[in-house]
Amino acid sequence: MNSITLDRRRFILVSAAVGGGFALGIGRAVAREADPVQSGPWGPDSPHGSEFGAWIEIAPDDIVTVRVPQPEIGNGAMTQAAMTVTEELACDWGKVRVAFASIQRNHIENGVYAVGFQPFFGGHSTAAKRMAHLLQLGASARERLKAAAAARWGVSATDIAVKDSVLSHAATGRTLRFGEVAADAARIGLPAEPTPKPRGEWRLIGKASLPKLNVPAIVHGTAAYGIDVRVPGMLHAALLQCPVHGGRLKRHTPEAVRAMPGVRAIVVIDPAKSRGSPVQDKSTFGMGDTTAQSGVAVIADHYWQARQALEALPVEWDLGGGTQWADAEAIYTAARALRGKPGCEILKAAGEMAKASGTRVVEADYGTPYCENAAMEPLNATVLVTADRAEAWVATQDQQQAYWVVIDETGLPPEKVTVHQTFVGGGFGRRTQADDVRMAVAVAREFPGRPIKVIWSREETFRQGRYRTPIFARYRATLDDATGLPNAVEGDMAYVGTRQTFKLPLGYSDQPYFHGGAIPNIRLTGASLPIHILNGAWRAPCYNSHVFTLETFIDECAVAAGIDPLDYRLKLLAHWGKPWSDALRLAAEKAGWGGKLPRGEGLGIAISCWPVASIPDNGSVVATVARVAVSKAGELRVAKVDVAFDCGSIANPNAVRAQIEGGTMFGLNAALFEELTVKNGAIVEGNFDEYRMTRIHEAPAIDIHFGALSGHERMAIIGEAPTGPIQPAIGNAIFAATGRRLRRTPFTKQDMSWS
Repeated sequence: MNSITLDRRRFILVSAAVGGGFALGIGRAVAREADPVQSGPWGPDSPHGSEFGAWIEIAPDDIVTVRVPQPEIGNGAMTQAAMTVTEELACDWGKVRVAFASIQRNHIENGVYAVGFQPFFGGHSTAAKRMAHLLQLGASARERLKAAAAARWGVSATDIAVKDSVLSHAATGRTLRFGEVAADAARIGLPAEPTPKPRGEWRLIGKASLPKLNVPAIVHGTAAYGIDVRVPGMLHAALLQCPVHGGRLKRHTPEAVRAMPGVRAIVVIDPAKSRGSPVQDKSTFGMGDTTAQSGVAVIADHYWQARQALEALPVEWDLGGGTQWADAEAIYTAARALRGKPGCEILKAAGEMAKASGTRVVEADYGTPYCENAAMEPLNATVLVTADRAEAWVATQDQQQAYWVVIDETGLPPEKVTVHQTFVGGGFGRRTQADDVRMAVAVAREFPGRPIKVIWSREETFRQGRYRTPIFARYRATLDDATGLPNAVEGDMAYVGTRQTFKLPLGYSDQPYFHGGAIPNIRLTGASLPIHILNGAWRAPCYNSHVFTLETFIDECAVAAGIDPLDYRLKLLAHWGKPWSDALRLAAEKAGWGGKLPRGEGLGIAISCWPVASIPDNGSVVATVARVAVSKAGELRVAKVDVAFDCGSIANPNAVRAQIEGGTMFGLNAALFEELTVKNGAIVEGNFDEYRMTRIHEAPAIDIHFGALSGHERMAIIGEAPTGPIQPAIGNAIFAATGRRLRRTPFTKQDMSWS
C-alpha cells in the first residue's frame, strides 16, 4: 500500500479565497447547478469541488474542471488542454469542463499557471513543456484518487484500476466514483510523483478527433464574449480617437451634449495620465506598443445614447504630422526608396556576390499593403476603477498582457487588480497588445466607482487598428548556367511601421533556400520606414508578406531556368530535409500537378514554415497548391486548394484540419481582396461594406492532407503557417493560367485579362 500523508499546507492554500478564481465553464451542461456558461466569467470565486492544485478541480458529481491559462479564440486551445489532462487522469470525457485560469491567482501564487513559452497567449496548447506539465498533473491526480480509494478499502493502490472516472478493485469487485473520494484525494501528498505513461500508450492524443468543448455554448448562444458582459451598475461608453494616428484632441464642447438623454459624463483620454506600473511588469509583449491614444468618450446609461451623443459632440483635432502622407502609395514609394541604402540591416550574408556567374538574371519588385484584422467582435472591455482596486472583463488574446496593462494604466499594485477572460470573437493578432484594454481603463478611470463598458464602434475598430505591416521587397538572382539554380541572391526589403515587435524576418532570411547550401552567395537586407500609422500583429506577423514575395520570386527563377516550379523547389531543398520535400510532393500529387489544363486554368505551388524555418524539424511546414481559373476578361476563381504539411505529430486531427483551413482562407482573403486606403494620413475604410472580403460562395474547396507528417515528436503550432504559402500559390497559378505575373496583393485590383 502507498504511503499517504495529508498535505495540510496544500489544503489550506486551496481552501483560501483567492481573488479571481472564477470558472467560466464551457463544457456540456450539467444538472448540478445553474448553467455554468450563463454564470459568466464574473461568477462566484469559490471552487465547486476539491482542488488538485490550481489546475484541476473534481466535484462530488464527478465533474472535472481543468483551468487553462490560454484564451479560447476559436483554435481549440482549451479543449486540447482538457484532452491532455484526460489522457492521464482517465476521467469520463463527458464530465470534463474547462475554465479560464486566473491571472491574478497566477501572480499571488508565484506563477502557478506560468508554464512554457508565453503561457497566457492564445494558442501553443501543444507546446512540449505545457503538454508534459498537464500530463503530469493528470497522472498525479489519478494516483491521489487511487491512494484515497486504497485507504478507504484497506488495499494496495497498485491493485486499483481507473477508467472513465471510476476506481475499481477487481479482487473485491468494489468501485468508487471520482467524486466520492475527491475530497480525501485532494489532501493527499504522494511520496513521489508518478511517471506519465509512454507516448505509445496514449489513447486520446493523436487518436481521437474530439469536438471542441465550447461549440455547444456557441451554438446555443450562451457563450459569454466580451461584448456580452453585463455587471450590476454598469454604464456604457462610446469612444472616439483622432482619425490620424498620433494626433491629439485640440478642443471639444461637452456642454453641447451633456443634457442629451442618458448622458452621464464626457471624458478626455489623455496619454499623459497613464500612471505606470508600481512594480516591474511581467507582461507578455511589454508596454511599448500599448500607449494610450488621445481621445474623447461619452458615458451614458446605454450604448446607443453614448454613441448618439458622441456623434453630436463638437470635436476639433490637432491631426499632427501624419497628414503629410496624402495616400498609401506615397508611403509605399517612400519605403521602396529605402531598400538597399547604406545603413540597412544585414539579415543574412554568405559567400561573395562578386563571384556569382551566369548569363540569366532574374530581378523583380514585390509588395503587400496595409490590411485590417477585421475580427467579427468589435473591440470592447468593461472596467471598474475605484480608489483602491480595478476589475476588468476583457476579450483578450493574452490575459497576462491585459493584466499588466490595467496595472500600468491605473498605477495600482497587482494584488488590487482583477482581470476576467471572456471568449474572444476573433483576434488574428489584434487583441494581443491590450492597447484596447488600456483605452477602456483610461475611460473608466475618469468615472470611478461604476463599471464602464467601453465599445469601439465598428468604424473606430477599423480606423484605429494595428494593421498588417506593409512590406516591399526587391530580389535579384543570378542563375547558374549549368543547373539553372541561383548562384547568388540579393534581397532588399523594407518594413513600414515603427513597432520593433512587428519587424520580423520570418519567411524571408530564415528560409532553407538560404540555409541549406543550395545558394552559395547571399545578401539579404532590411530597412524600415517609421510613420504614424500603427501596425501590429496581423496573423503570422510579417511572415504573411515575406512568404508571398519570396515564393513568387522563386517561381520566377524556375520559369527563367526552364524548370518545373515543383522540381525547382525540390532541387533547392534537396539537402534540407525530407519533410519539406515530402510536403511538396504530396500537395502536388493530390492537386494533379503536371496534368494538362486548358488555357485560362493553372496550378501554383509554394511552401514555407512558421515560426522559424532555419531549424530542421521545427515548426509547421506547409506546402500549398492552388488551382485557379481566369476568364479572358480577367475574372479570377480559385477553384481548389490542396495543403500538405508537417507539424511533427498531431494531437487532434479535426482541430488541426480546422486551423489549416482557417489560416488558408485568411491568406486567400489577403491575396484576393484586402487592402486599406489612406487619405491625408487617416484610414478610410470603416466597415465591412467598404472592405472587400471573400464571400462564402467564393471560397474554394480546401483539401488537407496528413500524409506528409514526419512523426517527429513535436506538435507545432498550426494556425499561422498556412497564411503564407496560399498567397504565392494563387499568384503562381495565375501566371500559369495567363502568363501574367502579379507581384503585389491584392490580385483582384490588377489586370488579369488574357487573349
